[in-house]
Amino acid sequence: MKTALVLGATGLVGRQLIQQLLDHPGYDRVVALVRRPMDLAHPKLHTEIVDFDKPDAEKIRGDDMFCALGTTLKAAGSKEAQFRIDCEYPAAFAKMGKENGVRKFMLVSSVGSDAHSSNFYLRTKGDLEQRLQGLGFESLIIARPSFLLGNRQESRPGERAGIVLAQWLKPLIPKRYRGVQVSDVAKALIAAANDGGRGMRVMENETLS
Repeated sequence: MKTALVLGATGLVGRQLIQQLLDHPGYDRVVALVRRPMDLAHPKLHTEIVDFDKPDAEKIRGDDMFCALGTTLKAAGSKEAQFRIDCEYPAAFAKMGKENGVRKFMLVSSVGSDAHSSNFYLRTKGDLEQRLQGLGFESLIIARPSFLLGNRQESRPGERAGIVLAQWLKPLIPKRYRGVQVSDVAKALIAAANDGGRGMRVMENETLS
């Protein structure tokens, strides 16, 4: 029986991770590392309220850490703020988790992530991947989904329109760039965390569903 830690538990993929981890027989404790209380109760769920700028390392203890933390430039307000949320926070939590005995780290990244990309978002995701590789986890599993399909709590009209268009054009879109259900992303990460594999693995979009 293991303890799972979840960063980004209130987001689109994070909520799916929480639900599936609570149902998984391999975990007897699921810890959501969040800024504010969650509107969810379950015997296996433990909510740890943390200051992301000054996190208490003692709260970051477990076996497997799942990270679905991320935001948009509009929500963050600046590139600096987005970089802090999408890269610096996850890297800091990962480092503290590794020092406290976390063996496996599962990341929701992005299709096209590249630390040398000219695109700010893809460069940010690539930067995080590189930082995680240097921490020496027993297992580092990176999922690189394209469009995430699911019911968001916040409104993103432009993204919704893009998803509808992508679904309509699906037969013409290469598999790597087709939309993927958030439930499939969560399922793939949890399965990979429990298949006994070691080392770094990258799951591209076309392998997630």
